[in-house]
Amino acid sequence: MHTHSNKLLQETSPYLLQHAHNPVNWYPWGDEALQKAKEENKPILVSIGYSACHWCHVMERESFENAATAAVMNEHFINIKIDREERPDLDHIYMDAVQAMTGSGGWPLNVFLTPDGKPFYGGTYFPPQKAFNRPSWQDVLNSVAQAFNERRHEIDAQAENLTAHLSQSNSFGLQKPGTEEQLFAPENLEWAFEAVMKSADKQWGGFGRAPKFPQTFTIQFLLRYYYVSANEEALQQALLSLDKMIDGGIYDQVGGGFARYSTDAEWLVPHFEKMLYDNALLLSVLSEAYQLTKKDKYKVVIQETIAFIERELMHPGKGFYAALDADSEGVEGKFYVWTYEQVNTLLGKDAALFCAYYDISPAGNWEGANILWVKEAAEKFAENNNIFINELNKVIEKGKSILLAERNKRVRPSLDDKILLGWNALINTALGKAFAATGDEHYRQLAVDNMNFLFEKFSVKDGAGFHHTWKKEQAKFPAFLDDYAFLVQALLQLQEITGDTNWLDKAVAITNFVIDQFSEEETGFFFFTPQNQSDIIVRKKEVYDGAVPSGNAVMATNMYQLSILTGKQDWQVRSFAMISSLGNAIIKYPTSFGVWAGLLQEIADGTAEIAITGKNPAEVHRDVLKMYLPHKVVMVTSEASIYPLLSGKPVTEKTNIWLCKNYSCKAPVYSTEQLITLIDKGKNE
Repeated sequence: MHTHSNKLLQETSPYLLQHAHNPVNWYPWGDEALQKAKEENKPILVSIGYSACHWCHVMERESFENAATAAVMNEHFINIKIDREERPDLDHIYMDAVQAMTGSGGWPLNVFLTPDGKPFYGGTYFPPQKAFNRPSWQDVLNSVAQAFNERRHEIDAQAENLTAHLSQSNSFGLQKPGTEEQLFAPENLEWAFEAVMKSADKQWGGFGRAPKFPQTFTIQFLLRYYYVSANEEALQQALLSLDKMIDGGIYDQVGGGFARYSTDAEWLVPHFEKMLYDNALLLSVLSEAYQLTKKDKYKVVIQETIAFIERELMHPGKGFYAALDADSEGVEGKFYVWTYEQVNTLLGKDAALFCAYYDISPAGNWEGANILWVKEAAEKFAENNNIFINELNKVIEKGKSILLAERNKRVRPSLDDKILLGWNALINTALGKAFAATGDEHYRQLAVDNMNFLFEKFSVKDGAGFHHTWKKEQAKFPAFLDDYAFLVQALLQLQEITGDTNWLDKAVAITNFVIDQFSEEETGFFFFTPQNQSDIIVRKKEVYDGAVPSGNAVMATNMYQLSILTGKQDWQVRSFAMISSLGNAIIKYPTSFGVWAGLLQEIADGTAEIAITGKNPAEVHRDVLKMYLPHKVVMVTSEASIYPLLSGKPVTEKTNIWLCKNYSCKAPVYSTEQLITLIDKGKNE
């Protein structure tokens, strides 16, 4: 029996429900709380986090479950809890405000607002007693309440200045763009490559210092730069980064799938939460790496990661849940780590070899326990231990299977079982890329099933558009730019791998909707929120490629590719204008503009337009998809078609492959080998 309950009790977000029995009088973001703040003339405390967030749990245990602390919060503030994954629009606004005030940000994010929703003070985690050079949470609460009551004019002035700053920082794109000829010059890609390599860790892979995030867009840029330039350094750094992550503790060696980031430079100790979007983005770049190198290592990780997602993150209807927590039984990483004694008991005679391979020791490699990681490549390890590689692989696979079965008996990390449109679109794209790379039909069917689920559950009934989140037959919140951008991207990928132009038609319709609802006419960029949303203090435009791609970058890429597929040249013009407005920033800071840099590469390199026609084109279609040809669009048909790329091309018993540019096509060829020859010849012309 719970002693307390609050207004979060009726919510569907696991994060909000975690706080539903706090003694704090939490409200969800909405009219009731916002109106109450105005009526009572109280400041608003907005506390933002997400269910897999370790320090969010810590602050809840220390402060939000404390009756004395809750009493202070309830007396002086209207308290609002927000799941950042449900309302990324609010998270973006108030995160920017805290970063402007303090120079840093993160979650939990705690922001104090005036009764009309304007931020004036904030921070991230605050301890219950003064520590870590941070004031205690109660001291913060009392100081803010006192300032609001005694120095209200200063508070209001700070809030107005900060809101003006947020609006001003949103004014990019108003400058005159540079000329496209200058931007798409080959030397700009060389400068971008050099900028990437300045931050490259050439020993452990990745970029920058700890904590280390996967930075998949930068790895993808390097793979594609190698494809265009044959620069071996680019390939080496891309593959080193993937290899070190795959061998590290950031990759779940027992169960597959990647954690969100590594706390150290060597990828050993992850922050153990596992997010759907990270795994989607890593699957996409691993699929490209496998197409390029044909290394079995990448195929195995693709298979293991998709198996993990299906096993632990899949709804019966073929939607995918958001995340797994970092903690279990209140301890970070407890579900994933092992003692030497546990492994020795479980594996018996194979334990010594298994433990040596995965760096498992009695002392442990992290806080007295062991995180499995690979310090030496399997081939070299086998050689040094006088064992055949196939024998080593048998021991490893058997051991992993035993440990996984044993781990499944443990108390599991909590599951964030809301389903997000944008993140599902990212995994849909990843499944399409995995099918293209491996030819595994299961991945293509799963992508189709997932897309059907998204249209069925997320579409606005009796109206246009989509919802952002869904759980238990309840769809909520208007979808954001990222949702639509990632959905269009997934539809384009789905058209490419299935040849079904119905997916292309849906992509066109959604793009028209985005242009109508999200456009900023003066710049050609897109706002994060639709035009009719009224509960935000500023409509932000996001352009940085961070943990997930920028919706603007993906929409610019979508419009560029759609212009080729549909002949809508005005979409290409708009795409070029968007990237031109950011040109210098992309070249100087490519690790912050990774998706934009990829679009810059594609435009500069040129897009291979591939049409496949024939009575039975499936086998040739699959062969073409397996090629590493990053800058391409593909359409396939077994009957006459009106689409520009397919129009007028004969459908014969023999399957034809047409390589085109601006709808002007070379004579058809009949195999991928001939297609490669044709593409290589075009590069040298």
